[in-house]
Amino acid sequence: MNTSPSAVDPKAIQTFAEFYPFYLGEHRNRTCRRLHFLGSTLALVCLAMLIATGQWWWFLLGLLAGYGCAWIGHFGFEKNKPASFKRPLYSFMGDWVMYKDLWTGRIPF
Repeated sequence: MNTSPSAVDPKAIQTFAEFYPFYLGEHRNRTCRRLHFLGSTLALVCLAMLIATGQWWWFLLGLLAGYGCAWIGHFGFEKNKPASFKRPLYSFMGDWVMYKDLWTGRIPF
């Protein structure tokens, strides 16, 4: 996590491989990362409930949990705008790569 977020224009990034270091730079705060982890976990639980029950409101609850936790992390702890406002698709991909990296210990939890 050594790329300074202010040194990179996210709209100039061409590939996800270029974006991910920027994304990590936007998630330096440990509490923000933990809130992302919580939100992603809750979103997965909601997805499982959607599949198990067929009730579509689980999808909405999953979006609320995932993005709600992440945005609290950014606005409350990281003090920046979420990367989803800058590059939505790459940000969504980054969420799941960071989730895996937190699970595997590549990024400190």
